[in-house]
Amino acid sequence: MSDALYVSCAEVLSLCQSMKDDLAALLDPETGFAPRLRQICRDQIADYEENPSTRTSQEEMDLLRMEQSTWGLLQAVMPARKTEPLPLPSARDLLGENPYTPTSTLAQAIMNASPLLSELVVVREWLQETAPLPQHPEATTGYWKFTKHSVMQSLRMGAVHRDGLVKRMDPDAVNRDEGRGLASDDANYEKSLVQSLYGYIRAGRLEEAIDLCRKAHQPWRAASIRGSSLFQWRAISTEQQDDVMDADDAETWSGNRNRKLWKSACVRTALNTSLPNYERVLHAALAPSPQTSAILKSSCRTWEDHLWAQISIMCEEKESMEMSRLGGCFWEGGLSAVEKGVREVSQEETEAEEEQWSKEVVGTLETLKTVAVAEGPSADHAFHFSQLHIILDRTGTLLDVFANGLRDGSYSQTSFEYATMCRFFAHLCLFLQMIDIPIPPMATQVILESYLQVLEAAGQRELIAMYASALGDNAVERYAMFLVSLELSADSTERRLALTRARDHGLDMDRVAIAAAERTIEKAFELLPPMKGPLPSIIALQPSPTDAELFLLRSIEWTTYSEVTYDTALEQANVILRYFLGAGRVHLAQTLLGMLPSELAAIGEPEERATEYLHYRQFFIIWETLARIVECQALEIAHMNRETRLAWLNDYRGVIDQAYDQITKLLTSEWLVTDVETGGGDRRRRELIRIRQMFVPELIIRLHSTLFVSRHHIPENLKRALELTNIVADSRYKLYEDFVNEDGRRLGDYLGAVRQAILGGLEGGGSDPFRVLSV
Repeated sequence: MSDALYVSCAEVLSLCQSMKDDLAALLDPETGFAPRLRQICRDQIADYEENPSTRTSQEEMDLLRMEQSTWGLLQAVMPARKTEPLPLPSARDLLGENPYTPTSTLAQAIMNASPLLSELVVVREWLQETAPLPQHPEATTGYWKFTKHSVMQSLRMGAVHRDGLVKRMDPDAVNRDEGRGLASDDANYEKSLVQSLYGYIRAGRLEEAIDLCRKAHQPWRAASIRGSSLFQWRAISTEQQDDVMDADDAETWSGNRNRKLWKSACVRTALNTSLPNYERVLHAALAPSPQTSAILKSSCRTWEDHLWAQISIMCEEKESMEMSRLGGCFWEGGLSAVEKGVREVSQEETEAEEEQWSKEVVGTLETLKTVAVAEGPSADHAFHFSQLHIILDRTGTLLDVFANGLRDGSYSQTSFEYATMCRFFAHLCLFLQMIDIPIPPMATQVILESYLQVLEAAGQRELIAMYASALGDNAVERYAMFLVSLELSADSTERRLALTRARDHGLDMDRVAIAAAERTIEKAFELLPPMKGPLPSIIALQPSPTDAELFLLRSIEWTTYSEVTYDTALEQANVILRYFLGAGRVHLAQTLLGMLPSELAAIGEPEERATEYLHYRQFFIIWETLARIVECQALEIAHMNRETRLAWLNDYRGVIDQAYDQITKLLTSEWLVTDVETGGGDRRRRELIRIRQMFVPELIIRLHSTLFVSRHHIPENLKRALELTNIVADSRYKLYEDFVNEDGRRLGDYLGAVRQAILGGLEGGGSDPFRVLSV
């Protein structure tokens, strides 16, 4: 499917949503929702035809044509369903006032009184409008030219007609002269002509059919076709005139004054088995009736043909039945009918008959669900199924059926129809919603969800928010899931833009951001290994971050775009920092801290959460200080002049003193100590204990090592290294409990380092290793 098609449909939706309170604009026959989408399909088809591509199959083209036709049907039937009809006089009232009321006026009144009949007439017009144009027969230079030549030749030569051709040239000669016919070329042309006439009638183009008859030198056929027109005479009609008539218009009448007789003749012609089948079909199409339905249906090739034939029969029969039931019409029954007057029928009887007829119509139309077709898509095709349910006013059932098919996997996502059907049904849901036609909420949600997946698969990210916003209560969560699906493919700027689109389409951007962050963290933790087992090494070279780790890291972006979500960002930052530190991924944790806005440090509530975050900041300040010590050590070279050495030593001493103060403050301040009753429960407590077991011993040993190594430059640091043991051994702080029996974190390892420091006290001579403490 073309990307332009998605964008064009979205633009129409956006435009129509901006005028959703203007029903007339939404149902406008030129600029309403359905006509615009129909035009989009039409333009896409034209584009495909002008620029043929191997990627566009004939099936896809046919599917677009069916969608175009379905939007045309929606435009045809929805305005009448959503607007109240004007009060108009009934056919009985018209005849009571004027028994000479023309039959065209009565037929219009009959149609106005029956919403179902009016709708069927509209559907018939839609079927005629969408019918393919017939092939025009080759031009002819005269009437039965080849037969005429043979007949004239025989007459000139006085020969007996032994070639099987008709003896005369009148239109009924073929039927009257049994066993005789036309010359083969004339017979073929006759058949082609009648089939073309049927095609024009099928397309509702009677004037073009009449014109074709005249060009074929067969004016009697033109007269026969014109006989289908209802009698109209404005001068004797009491109907309201929309325009001003002049005297000539008022005196001119048109149509068939004896249409009842004409219809009877058409029916008899259609039932005449001695006539060619194409002649019978033509007359059955001119005057559809139950008696000739089998003849008419024999010409139906497509599902649309069957629907047209059935509706034509029902419309014609309903009008004839109502006209006959009325009585009192001069043009239907002559003076005797006028003398008898209009038949009186009670309102209850009229309503009961209308209800009974409605049931018959529904039952008849339902037979089309399984009708066999010779050409085109079958009766159970999704668009044919949709069109039938739209005609039956069962759009709710239609949406339920499609949604159930999506749920149970009846529609394969790999099929070429899937994207088109999801797009159509999504816009159908939204169209019905805009014009206040009830739709099943669960089915709507399933359909819109499916279309959102289609848009995501097509890379139409900028359109997601618009359609997600139609999900109502689920809109926030669904758009958040889309944001999660961006994963690492979008940078921070693209993510911010995608989040902003939520606000542009009426969603709560802050709620979306929080939901996106939460779903991202949940998904990341599903991909990441659990934080359990042996404590990881924090000394070994760290591998590059995995995609899952980066996914978790960037989950914090969603809640850092707005100050409103900073509270949530603080909570989520603590969760992510606990994981990274517990997994030994110090650099990732440090990167996360750098991504956070400085305002998070000013948040004081809830206290437990704020304190935990400040403890992480405290730790990373120390971590940076330790890194500066290493950098400073590396700056020492053997040949430095006295001033340079003094400057270096001053810096070295300063950074070590800073580290000593920072670390001892951390060790004596219940760093990351929590109560199990606080937020996060036992899991959070276990994670914090794990972090302490990793980093408290590490900080103690690093500080001790730094002090011991620097003793040659700063002699008093050896004393400070030995004094550090008092803090470690102090029962108030219980730092010894953070040493676990694992490599690099055994208490024995630290005690071994202390022993080395004690022996270092003997380096200056003497036998008292503790003398250094008293100096």
